[in-house]
Amino acid sequence: MPLDVSPTAAPAAPTAAQRRIEALSAAARRRRRLQAGLPWIIIVGTFLLWEVICRAFEIPQFILPAPSAIIASMIKWWLPLLDNSWQTLMTTLIGFALAIVFGLLLGVAIGSSTLLYHGLYPLLIAFNSVPKVAVVPILVIWFGIGTVPAVITAFLISFFPIVVNVATGIATVEPELRDVLRALGARPSDIIRKVGLPRAMPYFFASLKIAITVAFVGSIIAETVAANKGIGHLMMLASSRFDVPLVFAGLIITGVMGVIMYVVAVAIENRTTGWAMRGQDQGQVMVAGV
Repeated sequence: MPLDVSPTAAPAAPTAAQRRIEALSAAARRRRRLQAGLPWIIIVGTFLLWEVICRAFEIPQFILPAPSAIIASMIKWWLPLLDNSWQTLMTTLIGFALAIVFGLLLGVAIGSSTLLYHGLYPLLIAFNSVPKVAVVPILVIWFGIGTVPAVITAFLISFFPIVVNVATGIATVEPELRDVLRALGARPSDIIRKVGLPRAMPYFFASLKIAITVAFVGSIIAETVAANKGIGHLMMLASSRFDVPLVFAGLIITGVMGVIMYVVAVAIENRTTGWAMRGQDQGQVMVAGV
């Protein structure tokens, strides 16, 4: 029998819809790569520009040290910097943990009760308006010089954002949803536990990203006023000797610790409340394809 030597059919060309999907996927990948690399590009560019300005204008180190001088100071004083950084980190984390526990409990209580909401809010706002640096001397009188005033200052300065955000998340549950749940036999505690708390989680993690950064501010403030250890104490000693590169080294290390804790909070947020931002990446892809 004769063999079939007819040519095989060529693969079908991709349709316009398929090409559009591939283009959107490629644009999304490029955007993710840019988002991952952009912070490093900006940081490196900032330090390079800083170095060039200091060298071009011959700025004295006691006014503005160049990044190279700061790095040299970090290498020279790496052991005191490491020891005091650990002290500041532990102090901040203890105060931040206390702020999470008490802020979450008080935020749930305020958000669940209209009477508490209107009764305690003026007191909280007034307390938050008091400069924490003015509270440190009182803490020193009560607890002495050391770690305790720094822990309490970190707690006080990071407590308010958590309370406000958690209370807002619980208080903004729709009244219609509350009425439906009550009609189905749900108790107030059930509404808070099954609806209010999940609703407040995005607000809660948003407050954590603010609170962890300001907690470092509280620790540094207390360490500069009343401490015998910590980055703030080290910076005060360095400034008294006009060792400005070491002062900037302490500032940079504090900033790095704050960024690391912020990234940890964001990672936990993405694992626990990713549903709240599930449409963000899709929206970015659609914008990229327009």
